[in-house]
Amino acid sequence: MRLSRWLADRWVMIVALLVLGYLALPILVVAGLSFNRPSSRLSYDFNEFTLDNWRQPCATSDMCDAVVRSVQIGFIATVVATLLGTLMAFALVRHRFRGRSGINVLIFLPMATPELVMGTSLLALFVSAGVPQGFWTIVIAHVMFCVSFVVVTVKARLAGMDRRMEEAAMDLYANEWQTFRRITLPLVLPGIVAAALLAFSLSFDDFIITNFNAGTTVTFPMYVWGAAQRGIPSQVNVIGTAMFAVALLLVGLSSLRGRRARRANLLAGPSGHPRRSS
Repeated sequence: MRLSRWLADRWVMIVALLVLGYLALPILVVAGLSFNRPSSRLSYDFNEFTLDNWRQPCATSDMCDAVVRSVQIGFIATVVATLLGTLMAFALVRHRFRGRSGINVLIFLPMATPELVMGTSLLALFVSAGVPQGFWTIVIAHVMFCVSFVVVTVKARLAGMDRRMEEAAMDLYANEWQTFRRITLPLVLPGIVAAALLAFSLSFDDFIITNFNAGTTVTFPMYVWGAAQRGIPSQVNVIGTAMFAVALLLVGLSSLRGRRARRANLLAGPSGHPRRSS
């Protein structure tokens, strides 16, 4: 009876932990293989524990160049897509204009369109315009499909924000810029950061659209695809594990900062000054 009551009270948490464990299983396998010395280049079985893969993360200069190139493309695409997507989200949420509903539909099209269709369409556009394929065509392609995800993420944050806080700030004689800098931006910033992280992950991970518009430029996903034909080096697992660890660290730091900010607001009280114990 005690066991059944315990399971009845915690079955939702148990199911959630099982689902999270299932999702994390491939990541754990990649992390384990990053410490593996395989018996051959075409073997993926765990043969021998080693730290050599982490001591020498660059199996070849081509792999490190591909990683650096993917990071550069992801950074540029993330900055541009985040700026454009944030401005579009503010326009769609805060303003009423003709064609607003149609633009909302168009925003979802890149998310619903198969990557094969988008890749071939961009390829036809670049070829017909005479644009040489390479680094910048990849950046343009990544910006185009990342903008939609940024808009949707920031819109969700704006829709759940209480406008009365901005109205109260303006009632206290704050101008529009001060209200935006001190009230609106801090409240929307978590959504913008989440959108930027999502855009960078999508850009760094993309293969299909990149393959159509890369020309002779090789990104990290394209390097992995090409190396699979002759044996993927174990250092690829090192790069994947390191990227996941960095993303997890950034999310953890953002969550910790938000928790500290909420705790500081609770301690400050309605007057804005720290509460004193009696």
